[in-house]
Amino acid sequence: MHNHTVTLKSPLPYHAPSSHPIFSPPLNLRHFVSPLSPPKTGGSIYHNPVFICKGIQLSVPCHGSASLGPSNGNGAAVHDWKVRSVGIENIDVATLGNLCVDIVLNVPKLPPRSREARFAYMQELSKFPPDKKYWEAGGNCNMAIAAARLGLHCATIGHVGDEIYGQFLLDVLSEERIRMVGMSEDGDIVDSSSASYETLLCWVLVDPLQRHGFCSRADFCKEPAFSWMSRLSGEVKMAIKQSKILFCNGYGFDELSPALIMLALDYAVEVGTSVFFDPGPRGKSLLTGTPEERQALIHLLKMSDVLVLTSDEAESLTGIGNPVLAGQELLKNGIRTKWVIVKMGSRGSILVTMSSISCAPAFKVNVIDTVGCGDSFVAAIAFGYIHNLPLVNTLAIANAVGAATAMGCGAGRNVATLEKVIELMRASNINEEDEFWNELVKDLDTGEITFLSKMVLNGRNNQVNHVALQKVVSELLLKLKDNRLEGKVVS
Repeated sequence: MHNHTVTLKSPLPYHAPSSHPIFSPPLNLRHFVSPLSPPKTGGSIYHNPVFICKGIQLSVPCHGSASLGPSNGNGAAVHDWKVRSVGIENIDVATLGNLCVDIVLNVPKLPPRSREARFAYMQELSKFPPDKKYWEAGGNCNMAIAAARLGLHCATIGHVGDEIYGQFLLDVLSEERIRMVGMSEDGDIVDSSSASYETLLCWVLVDPLQRHGFCSRADFCKEPAFSWMSRLSGEVKMAIKQSKILFCNGYGFDELSPALIMLALDYAVEVGTSVFFDPGPRGKSLLTGTPEERQALIHLLKMSDVLVLTSDEAESLTGIGNPVLAGQELLKNGIRTKWVIVKMGSRGSILVTMSSISCAPAFKVNVIDTVGCGDSFVAAIAFGYIHNLPLVNTLAIANAVGAATAMGCGAGRNVATLEKVIELMRASNINEEDEFWNELVKDLDTGEITFLSKMVLNGRNNQVNHVALQKVVSELLLKLKDNRLEGKVVS
């Protein structure tokens, strides 16, 4: 096995400087500046990571102050999630699984591709516990935080361990007024020293060219990280039942078994909770994965009320390059599917229903970092869905929230603030490409086509219903103002 020396640098001075010997002074403040190539048809600024590597388990020190529950005296932790789950009612959005702590680091180069060398690289990274200034809430925390900042009442359903990383996540969620609902029952006794119990960590590695590598121990496991969970607790069922939306994404399969994910989906359907599903980059691998993974993926695609995916992901799941036709195919194959939203990055996004197509060009922004943009986007889709906004208005606010996140560095607590979203919408600067959009909807056999336009062209033009951007922005700003007056939005 080759030895690797890894020098790590602070990507963002979020906390006080570290005195740890493995870290050197900050490289720069723009740690997440992802190089973007010119957009092409079907492209996306919410692109997949340049490199995804497989991680290793870490031995995480436990601290008494971070303990989430008592011990049974044999090193096994007994959960007491009820403390975190009281008063579950009137939840707008609950996320399922995919809770992790991102460890964001600048490195001289991304991990090598061979499994053995990659493992050695990760061992070098994990020799010393990373300083807290490198930590950020990740995974579905991104979506929950973005939704909460829009005024939605949010809960995260998942597992965090009995250690400092778990306490960190719980503290962040609490600060953002997001409820945490643990998935394990009182009878689930797990050795707290086992990697299968610990909070999932994701190493977010950034090289000098600002390319990203994402690594977690779940990528090295044959089974999901928390495969020991096999049932939905009463607390989880209550949270799902009290939620308007249950949000699932493809990365949930890294933590939860396909059977458990289907249990949650079927229970949501049973109690009338709408299901949102974003397959993400994992959709393609799930399609060619184990029989259980394929079954669960197909079940989610058929039974979800709303599907959110990129044009590349839509093509990989349907074999159809045109995003509108791919969306219509997913609708046709669905049982409960009402909306299919396709993200096209710097082009914008579309929302396809059985009787209509809505199109919204993207807002023009100086893109700093695309991490968390897709999570922010779907949070705003949930906002529009819950408030029954016109479809083109829903796309407009989703584009704005995603773009506002792209203007900052990183995800977690760095996703778009409401103030930034409002500022962006008021500027009303969208990326209109008439030729692209005309070609996209040309010769489509569909009902109504609605297009968000910067020009004041309310009414029909060439069989397309144009809606003025200024009108949509005014309506959205009024809605957000009403939410703030009702005390739903925290400034």
